[in-house]
Amino acid sequence: MAEHDEITDLKGEESFIDKIKEKIHGGGDDTSSSSDSDSEAKKTTSSPSSVKAKIYRLFGREKPVHKVFGGGKPADIFLWRNKKISGTVLGGATAVYVLFELLEYHLLTLFCHISILSLALLFLWSNATTFINKRPPHIPEVRLPEDPVLQVASALRIEINRALAVLREIASGRDLKKFLVVVAGLWALSIVGSCCNFLTLFYILFVLLHTVPVLYEKYDDRIDAYAEKAMVEFKKQYAVFDAKVLSKIPRGLKDKKKA
Repeated sequence: MAEHDEITDLKGEESFIDKIKEKIHGGGDDTSSSSDSDSEAKKTTSSPSSVKAKIYRLFGREKPVHKVFGGGKPADIFLWRNKKISGTVLGGATAVYVLFELLEYHLLTLFCHISILSLALLFLWSNATTFINKRPPHIPEVRLPEDPVLQVASALRIEINRALAVLREIASGRDLKKFLVVVAGLWALSIVGSCCNFLTLFYILFVLLHTVPVLYEKYDDRIDAYAEKAMVEFKKQYAVFDAKVLSKIPRGLKDKKKA
């Protein structure tokens, strides 16, 4: 009996030691697996941020295209969130362009003809109700609200003041690069203006606003990649132009005194 008890005690001690070893090895596996999972999680969390930091966005854009356009109803129209409204607006602009440009109809003539037709219909309808015993037509009182008109005027004032401030900064001669970009843009705009009138230019810009943002939002990754290559090439050419031409132009009296 004593020998049997000793054997059972030895077996119990061995089984207890085996359990401790399993716990140690299992804990080690857990810690190693947890460390592996932590490293993988760090990789997964760090990789998107690093990728996002390397992505080049056109014009330094950090927000979605919808937010760039204000995120309201105009953005929905330009980005075709509601195809019926966007199609109606674009169709109306096309009809106005065909009416005034292709058919050579004038705005003042159109306004007068519409006013004559509306007044004649309402006048005849009001007099005809006395003979047919019906109520005269209800002509609503139309007035321009004060708040929207003031908001539009304030927005225009802010944008005009901002444009004047930019022109003043350019004229002060502090940024040569911005000066050259603005001059090149105005020169290109003058060439376009000599080829077509204001209405045609306005319609072209209106159509571009309804097509270019949608295409850019759909293919922004490809466009940004090409834009990054073009920007790198432009910077190289500008550096060469700066070294050969712009650096030799004296800037103010200080440069002349130093020379």
